[in-house]
Amino acid sequence: MTLDHFKAINDTYGHGKGDDVLAAVGAVAASTVRAGDFVGRFGGEEFAAVLPDTDRAGALEAAEKLRAAIATITVPGIDRPITASFGVAVMPDDAGEPDLLLREADRALYSAKRAGRNRVETTTVVAATTA
Repeated sequence: MTLDHFKAINDTYGHGKGDDVLAAVGAVAASTVRAGDFVGRFGGEEFAAVLPDTDRAGALEAAEKLRAAIATITVPGIDRPITASFGVAVMPDDAGEPDLLLREADRALYSAKRAGRNRVETTTVVAATTA
């Protein structure tokens, strides 16, 4: 997950307001996911979510729920919407190793950004065929 246009928030309103946005997103994430799930800042405006024992449908549902919750955030002094884009990948369907899973989630995230942001995208799994 990445916060859409977060650099513009920092540049326009200052890093203090950017920190307020990050704190608000963290609070919303903590209150939105299940007790056994984890959402943490991955760097800059990016966050990673680990949802154990969750299939693709469940991960997409959780991401959409979090996306919608973030869209309701208001931060005093910021007069623009706070939105996020999500890339969803699941193990073992999309990758068998954590590093590869992150790469697939990142690809899906960039698809969400290219498609207009403030949305959830997943990887496209192409089944191998045998002749």
